[in-house]
Amino acid sequence: MRLPVPFLQLPVRFDAGRLRAEMLALGDEAWREHPSKYPGNYSLPLIAVDGDSDSDEVAGPMLPTPYLTCCPYLMRVLERLGAVWGRTRLMKLAGGAEVTPHVDINYYWREHIRVHVPIQTTPGVRFVCGDAEVNMQAGECWIFDTWRPHRVINAAADERVHLVADTIGGDGFWRIADRARVPGQPASPWPVEDFTPDSPAASDRPLLFEQFNVPIVMSPWELREHLQFIFPYVKPDPKLGAVQQAASRFAANWHARWARFGDTREGWASFASLRDEFDGWLGRNAESLQLTNGMPFVRTLRAMVLKAAVTGHDHGAGASVAAKPPAQPEATSIRGARDGDEFDRPIFIVCPPRSGSSLLFETLSSSPDVCTLGNESHRMIEVETAGGSLGAIARGYGSNRLDAADAAPAIAEELRARYRDRVFDREGKRRSGAIRLLEKTPKNALRIPFLSAVFPDAVFVYLYRDPRAVMASMLEAWESGRFRTYPDLPGWTGLPWSMVLVPGWRELIGRPLPEVVAAQWSITTRTLLDDLEKLPRERVHALRYEALLAGPDVQIRSLCSVLGLRWDRTLDSGLPLARYTVTPPTPDKWRKRESEILPQVPQLVDVQARAERLLLDWEAPMAIAPTA
Repeated sequence: MRLPVPFLQLPVRFDAGRLRAEMLALGDEAWREHPSKYPGNYSLPLIAVDGDSDSDEVAGPMLPTPYLTCCPYLMRVLERLGAVWGRTRLMKLAGGAEVTPHVDINYYWREHIRVHVPIQTTPGVRFVCGDAEVNMQAGECWIFDTWRPHRVINAAADERVHLVADTIGGDGFWRIADRARVPGQPASPWPVEDFTPDSPAASDRPLLFEQFNVPIVMSPWELREHLQFIFPYVKPDPKLGAVQQAASRFAANWHARWARFGDTREGWASFASLRDEFDGWLGRNAESLQLTNGMPFVRTLRAMVLKAAVTGHDHGAGASVAAKPPAQPEATSIRGARDGDEFDRPIFIVCPPRSGSSLLFETLSSSPDVCTLGNESHRMIEVETAGGSLGAIARGYGSNRLDAADAAPAIAEELRARYRDRVFDREGKRRSGAIRLLEKTPKNALRIPFLSAVFPDAVFVYLYRDPRAVMASMLEAWESGRFRTYPDLPGWTGLPWSMVLVPGWRELIGRPLPEVVAAQWSITTRTLLDDLEKLPRERVHALRYEALLAGPDVQIRSLCSVLGLRWDRTLDSGLPLARYTVTPPTPDKWRKRESEILPQVPQLVDVQARAERLLLDWEAPMAIAPTA
């Protein structure tokens, strides 16, 4: 929820010792990894959809989990706050871990408030929201502005645990919130209630839980209210007037359909068609618009309004958005290739090196629909063509960057012919007709405009991995000597150059290896994000490496669904090691080299935060998880 200030402290204080005792009694086995797989982040579900301890959804009837019923004082804390409760959890942040910078833009966060009650904390825990920063003391009660960029940093060695409860409010809650104070303002009399285990009961009523939180079809009045909320935050842009006019027309047409259908099943398809038409128009005409909180306008409007505007047509009446994996397509693809096409929407996996692309590539190669070279395509692209050379050496060691201007007609045709003549399916057989190419080469993260020009209907899958883990793996790769790409790079000192050759590499001459790999990750990520943001939304998808490891079967089925690929295998037993693995991955493996990695993290924060924001829009539905 948007608040007028970054933080507000509520005038009530709870017994952190009693809360901690109830937490400890639940046992270590009650904790789960954070749904977004952020390192060092864990959760323990107290209120969830249908009371299901394994659910992290935010849409659907909320009920207490068995864990909440074991915590009588915690239940009294929630009762005292007088709210109707949504998803509620205990959230743990390990020593040295963080909640990365983000802005909450989903429909859920438009009206939900997040209440924090620290249970176990230290002075080394920093909660940053916008330009403000606080250290929440144990037992205090806080709310904050989720519309501003925010993050949490646990600089201490001890774990931080908060009660984190989401609510749309309630009569009793607003009476408490009206007496909240802004931290840092001049002190004035401010009575704080100490709610101890012996305090009188807040009321005789039971806890109240959300039962209706996502519309089957959004009413025209709610739709207009969301539009009126978001447009004042759009930065000045020459296209803004036209976009506002189009949004007003969309709202008027939505109202006309509502007058005819209401939210009945008969109108779902019509509402969905209108939504999709407007979404497509935005993708073509409004991508340049930005919000004052740093978020792209189109992605925010999609997350806040369009995804929730009609859920009945997409998911069935009353279903939770993204509550189940998308159904697998019966046909080979959602949209067949145009007559005469040699390729049907080639799939390129793009990411910095050592992000797990080999694992994803080798897994997707098992789809009956794709064809591959069986390996990376360095020579396929970099050897001499009739139209010239694309290799970095022949081009003066500039970098591995290729843009659309490099895709001269002769080069594009020769490259397409090379792929067409060499790829094979999972059975090792050549395919006739349109080919669903699957390709992964780390250097392609710097070649997205070029590949898009060669294959105009190509789709790109961005694989994201915690940059600290990537850096650790890159350091290991450089030192192994197995990934040397330019052993005789002119002017380079130190270990022979390994992996992708980034623009501006000469500025890294003489730098320590950790600085080099940090720059490789940062430059590569920034470049690919710039390029992907320029493509139509339907051509970009994303997946988190940590989510892939944690739930390979669900994640691969979800990704195959949005890519229009069939999937006929199960991955319940996990994933094998990829062929280019140097040493097997383990959780927090990067910490073995944290003394080299952590000093580089500050220079990565902005790029990492941007990647995290874009992931929310690009991930397949099952991969999307609300932020911490």
